[in-house]
Amino acid sequence: MKIPFYGLRAVILTQLIFLIVAAMLLVNVVMLNFHQRDLISAKVDMGRLLISVLARNTGRFLETGERGMKDLNSDIAFRRDISELLAGGGYSGLMIVDHNGDPAFSANLSSETRQRSLNLARIAMETMDWSVNYHGITRGVLWLAKSEINVSSPLIFNGRSLGGINISAPLSPIYKSVMESEKLVLLYIILDTLILAMVGIYLLSRIVVKPIHRLLRMTEEYKDGDIIPSMVEDQRNEIGNLSRSFGVMLKRLDDNKKELRRHISSLEEANRRLKEAQKEIIRSEKLASVGRLAAGIAHEIGNPIGIILGYLGLIRKGNITDQEKMDFINRVETEITRVNRIINQLLDFSRPSSGKKEERRVHDLLSYTINMLRPQSIMEGVKINLDLRASRDTIMADPNQLHQVFLNIILNAADALLREGLTEMPREKELSIISENPNESMIELRFIDNGPGIAEEELIHIFDPFYTTKDPGKGTGLGLSVCYWIVEGHGGEIRAESVIGKGTAIIVGLPVYGSQNGGDGQ
Repeated sequence: MKIPFYGLRAVILTQLIFLIVAAMLLVNVVMLNFHQRDLISAKVDMGRLLISVLARNTGRFLETGERGMKDLNSDIAFRRDISELLAGGGYSGLMIVDHNGDPAFSANLSSETRQRSLNLARIAMETMDWSVNYHGITRGVLWLAKSEINVSSPLIFNGRSLGGINISAPLSPIYKSVMESEKLVLLYIILDTLILAMVGIYLLSRIVVKPIHRLLRMTEEYKDGDIIPSMVEDQRNEIGNLSRSFGVMLKRLDDNKKELRRHISSLEEANRRLKEAQKEIIRSEKLASVGRLAAGIAHEIGNPIGIILGYLGLIRKGNITDQEKMDFINRVETEITRVNRIINQLLDFSRPSSGKKEERRVHDLLSYTINMLRPQSIMEGVKINLDLRASRDTIMADPNQLHQVFLNIILNAADALLREGLTEMPREKELSIISENPNESMIELRFIDNGPGIAEEELIHIFDPFYTTKDPGKGTGLGLSVCYWIVEGHGGEIRAESVIGKGTAIIVGLPVYGSQNGGDGQ
């Protein structure tokens, strides 16, 4: 059975093996502690039994003949019997003291353990009580443990106290025995883990993994409109419920997609109509601006036509020299060129926008618009201060649309400067137009007039469609709204600042062509 490294089976198998091994190891640690404790307890019991036998042998030795405690060390047979008893009981060291606390017999004791055994034997004799003591540190089964056990007891025979006794033994054989059995336990743990893991992965694969894979395959093969079937008809557990719920969810998803498509279609149609309406509004506002320019254009054309008629009258009389005649013809041609330029400017401005963006310089577009407006009667008495500081003014834009933006803003400023009823009428009407680069990616144009200003509560609405502060019949309320749409469509921003009695500033920011933020230049 192939198990993908990151598959569900591999994850379940890994977690299952981890849990089984962790559980068995924890149980093993507990069992080891219990086993070690039982062995040490058995060692203590063996020590007590051994002390009882040693007390009986010592008492019988003292009853035979006239022997004392000091004769124990010199009797070879007694020493041999004691050594056999100690070896059989698993103990090695022995210390017997008489009723005065003096050492009477000892076996297999080093200088260090001898003094400790002597002290423990004396304490047992004095207290007439058993005691078990542990000494030293050595490597245990899992961690450090005591290295030696000492069992002490009063030496009593036939109800008579003969002295005290202490026997000692190393605990390392117990630890070694436990470690030897631990190898077999670990082998059983490995075998049990493999068996339980195989059984567990089989059961989990059958109950969980395979149904989930079938469900995953169904979801991958699912297409819009398909209804996912139940995986197993008699499966009534959580997997079956999940499959049925998933089928219901997909059906609802299909219904929602159909509804969403209908909404998208209606929104696309509404967006198309909105764009058409927006284009029509821009066109209407442009025609309104052309109407406002008509009077000035007629006046501007009238002057050169009058001059032309005068020169033609002089030429018709014929009483002029050839040089004067050529001079008059040149002046007539100059005035006709002037009229032609004015008409072409008006036609260019009124022509429908192509909507195509091209590389243009903002300063050129701005100068063209100002030159077209200078002869207009509405600009009479308005001083235009042009301060073009921006070093980078090339943008990607529809020039016709930007002409309309600049025209609307300048005409609005001129209207504000000529408006009557000001509380503090400035001595000179001024419109300052300043360009600068606030950063490498933008050019900012500021149109600042010293008119009456706009109240704060009205300033937030000046870009709303059909909102105007002019008298009825003197404005459509679409000029600045159209400017807002056009500037936003070019990736820029437009805002207004104003102080009552000091004037208004309209700020237009446009992305510079070729900058990081100017997407058209990439």
